[in-house]
Amino acid sequence: MIAVLQRVAMARVEVAGRTVGEIGPGLLILVCAEAPDTPALADKMVAKWLKLRVFSDEAGKMNRSVQDIQGGLLIVSQFTLAADTAGGNRPSFSGAAPAEQGRQLYEHVLTTARRLHAVVAQGEFGADMKVTLVNDGPVTIPMHMA
Repeated sequence: MIAVLQRVAMARVEVAGRTVGEIGPGLLILVCAEAPDTPALADKMVAKWLKLRVFSDEAGKMNRSVQDIQGGLLIVSQFTLAADTAGGNRPSFSGAAPAEQGRQLYEHVLTTARRLHAVVAQGEFGADMKVTLVNDGPVTIPMHMA
């Protein structure tokens, strides 16, 4: 699985002009399932997101997790994170999981996140989404688990 986490003051995702997910302070997480990924790997990634210390403590050090600050998660599927740009000018997305597998893993990520964390919003799998965010820091963390 591939993810890009952005620490945000707020984030929102819209589909066809309507808001489908929104959070205040927390993490906007763009996530992509790859063909060999499993639900167990997805669980491991969600657990890492929740414990990753990227929020400031009283001393200004990044020592707090999204759970510590009771922040939100906005989880958005984004197959383009699997882009392979090595072979020319048009990216290949062959490393991304097939659509149905990607959908199942995305739904699994959402279920796991909701079981473990109070504030979880989502995008809409396969939709043309407009994501608005106020990046806090900026703090942007790429993650890849295999």
